[in-house]
Amino acid sequence: MKGDRVEAVVDTGQGGTQTFEIVATRAGRRVEVTTARGVVEVSEVTRTGTPVRTGRFMASRLVALVEHPAAEASDRPVEVSTRRRMSAPET
Repeated sequence: MKGDRVEAVVDTGQGGTQTFEIVATRAGRRVEVTTARGVVEVSEVTRTGTPVRTGRFMASRLVALVEHPAAEASDRPVEVSTRRRMSAPET
């Protein structure tokens, strides 16, 4: 939904952090978060699922991932869903 945004705060390794923001910029687009094999991927996608903009972050460097859903009417709650892929356990 237009207005959805996700902030990713990443440790730079030099004692500081850097913030990245992925925003659904047009009507019909949404922001999806996927986790797989130690990588967190935040993508702005169209209605058909085509990625427009993508940010990939190492999970070990990710300090915070904050989802900000677009404002909706006060009588309806905002639904936030996240898809996660589980990787095979390391031996």
